[in-house]
Amino acid sequence: MTIKVAVLALDGVVPFELSTPGQVFGTANEAAATPHYELRVCAPGRRATTSPEHGAFRIGTPYGLDGLADADTVVIPAHAGFLAPPPPAVVEALRQAAARGARLAAVCVGAFTLAATGLLDGYRATTHWQYADELARRHPRILVDPAVLFVDHGRLLTSAGVAAGLDLCLHLVRHDLGAAQAAATARRIVMPLQRDGGQAQYIERPTPPTDPAALQPVMQWMEGRLDRPLTLAEIAGHAKISVRTLNRQFRAQTGATPLQWLLSARIDRARLLLETTDLPITLLADRTGFGSPATLRHHFARRTGTSPHAYRAAFRQRGPGDERSRPSPSPHALQAAAD
Repeated sequence: MTIKVAVLALDGVVPFELSTPGQVFGTANEAAATPHYELRVCAPGRRATTSPEHGAFRIGTPYGLDGLADADTVVIPAHAGFLAPPPPAVVEALRQAAARGARLAAVCVGAFTLAATGLLDGYRATTHWQYADELARRHPRILVDPAVLFVDHGRLLTSAGVAAGLDLCLHLVRHDLGAAQAAATARRIVMPLQRDGGQAQYIERPTPPTDPAALQPVMQWMEGRLDRPLTLAEIAGHAKISVRTLNRQFRAQTGATPLQWLLSARIDRARLLLETTDLPITLLADRTGFGSPATLRHHFARRTGTSPHAYRAAFRQRGPGDERSRPSPSPHALQAAAD
């Protein structure tokens, strides 16, 4: 199955957000035995300029707006002119894509472009926290939530600012290809499969180490021991570095401490087991290193906003290919499962 992803480049597009889909979906192709994504960059007139604040340069694209016509997913990055109405041709192309069933995903203030189509009216959405009030003021029919990293309504998705586009694209990989491929993709780009908390927290990321792959061996070692209690001293001892250096390298590369990263890995493993097995919660807690169902439920609810039981009810794979074909459950579906 080939999933066609069109990335919409409007004048003033933010370079990081323009490249984010290619980084995530391209890495997903590398991580899979068979590539699943076909990426294309589209711009009105097949040309655009990037945002002047981020080093303006001209780009030529292989597709115009016609590239949206048969896309399965359309990603709308932020652009400098987001407060102005988008060109009518862009609005119409997005509406037509939605009408034939394409998935529209807005990154950061790309939500303003998607909102201009009217497709978000009546739905919950998010955007960069600095502009959440403005989005709500301009589009009062949209339920703007400034605290979350992304919102998924199946065919309409929005993300918070900048780096949250990575979270959103990884979420799409999980939906399309399953938890295992999403986890493999996340490991290759050295980030958690799902970050703890929302954009209400401000994460200051230090400069990454010179060698981005430096932590991969220790991460793989930790992932192979998720069913065991691990201490900072044990992890540092395996890596043959001091605890202080271990903490510094993890913060620089992942934005988290080693134990925070370990907790994320345990939650990711729990999600995978909930999606792909019928293991009882007691065994699942043992295999993920939480020790008890109560501890698992506590951390799982803090991270995902729902219980393991509700998550399994919403995401359990029922057969080959099922994970790829069903739409993402809405927050209402998760709540109903929890009830």
